[in-house]
Amino acid sequence: MRGDSARSLILYAYVGVVLMFVFTPIIANLVFSFNASRFPTLPLAGFTTHWYEEIFSDRRLIQGLKNSLLVSGTTALIATFLGFSAAYIDYRYRFFGRTAFLALVTLPPTIPVVILGLGMLSFQSSVGLLGTIPGIVSAHVVYCAPFALALTRMRLASLDPSIEPAAWNLGATQGSTMLSIIIPHCAPAILAAFFLTAAVSFDEFMIAYFISGYNQTLPVHVLTMLEGQVSPRVNAIGSVVFLFTIGMVVLAQVLMVRRRHS
Repeated sequence: MRGDSARSLILYAYVGVVLMFVFTPIIANLVFSFNASRFPTLPLAGFTTHWYEEIFSDRRLIQGLKNSLLVSGTTALIATFLGFSAAYIDYRYRFFGRTAFLALVTLPPTIPVVILGLGMLSFQSSVGLLGTIPGIVSAHVVYCAPFALALTRMRLASLDPSIEPAAWNLGATQGSTMLSIIIPHCAPAILAAFFLTAAVSFDEFMIAYFISGYNQTLPVHVLTMLEGQVSPRVNAIGSVVFLFTIGMVVLAQVLMVRRRHS
């Protein structure tokens, strides 16, 4: 028993150290975003919300935030639809080249984002999408759709393949079967995929850096702020972005936990 207690204590201590290592910089960023001084020093010079007031009164930052929200929301909708569609094709049909199909549709996240960004830059410049919101959305969809595919395919794997044929034999159409059986069964995974892909798109920087042009997203605009100087406003922006993205991820995780217990 003492050996088990010691191992548990060591395990908890190890997990605590890892969590501290991961979250200390984030907590420090949040704390310094309320520091009255321009410099991240301890002790704090005082409490202020001045840096948050500055970022919410900066028109360029607000436009970057609007661009990020528009891109992430649109990307999440399209990527979730395409991911679910690809997952259903893999679940329902057996066809020649199925393995190659899965390999291709799940490939983009495995490619270094610098290479993906350069490829998107070359392609979009030739088709007139470079520097446009639709161009950013299309690039992010390519990157995010495999995440939606993975989540919805795991949910479909728990569905008995004979349920659909049984519904068809009882007179249900393929459309009604999809609406009354498949989509309700996959709803938690679909919502989780939506929130996860929205978070990934909102936080993505490298691809948007190559192709955004004047329609900069918020992460790209933050980089331009950092060129030549370190502004305390970056701490406030980082805190807002972290809270948004972690909120999306938490919602996705909550929905996935509900999926496991449903």
